[in-house]
Parts: sequence; C-alpha cells; structure tokens
Amino acid sequence: MRRRDLIAATVAAPTLVAASRVRAEDAPASGASLGIAGVGLPIISGGRIRNYVFVSLRLHLGGSATPESMRPKEAYLRDALVRAGHRTPFVVENDWTRVDPAALSASVIRSAAAIAGRGSVTRVEIISQAPRRRTGVRSG
Repeated sequence: MRRRDLIAATVAAPTLVAASRVRAEDAPASGASLGIAGVGLPIISGGRIRNYVFVSLRLHLGGSATPESMRPKEAYLRDALVRAGHRTPFVVENDWTRVDPAALSASVIRSAAAIAGRGSVTRVEIISQAPRRRTGVRSG
C-alpha cells in the first residue's frame, strides 16, 4: 500500500465507521448515506433575520454516488444550502424555530444534481433542528 493510500484510508476510516453506524441504525440497509452536521440557516421574515436554525442532515445517495465520492463535495453542498437559505428562506409560516423540510429537501436535491450529478442524492432527511432562539412563534 502506498503512503498516499494509507493516509487516505486512515483519514476516511472514522468517517466510514460513523457512517456505517448511522446507516445500520436509521437508514435502509441497501442505501448509502452521507451526514452533514451543523449548517446554520437563517430564518428571514419581513426582510429581517429573525432567527438561525442549525440543522443536521442525512443525504441518501443514489446511482453511483458513494460516501467516499460525495465527501469532497460536502463543502460545496453546504455552501449551496446556505446561499439558498439566504435567497429564498426555508421559513415555516408563523414559526421562527424550524425550517420547512420540503423546501430544504428540494433545494438540496437540486443543488446536488448540479454539483455531483443528477440522481446522486435521492432523499434528504433532517436529523435535527436546533434554533438559536427557542422563542419566535409569531402570533397572528
């Protein structure tokens, strides 16, 4: 084994172990997945930032996409998600403490098609949502 391969295997090993644990517990056994943790998305209402919600996602991969092939593209996916969150916020009406899962999922799948190829991400699962401010339910 060459030095470069050994370093790559050593760096990837914890990621693969963690990914396999996550897949075995929560995801279907047949599909591969990639976890993206701690993306801060703005909640914008009335032209003002009202809150930030930090989301952790699990991307279910399809086609020929593998966690190893998608890991280098994670930064681009994060960037696309944050940009989309500022352009068209994933706001749930009358609630500033969570994001709209359908809008977020559609945005990630669109971005992944442009970044990694069509069909590389088949489904997006929101693992957790943690609002910066716990209040913010707007009355009315």
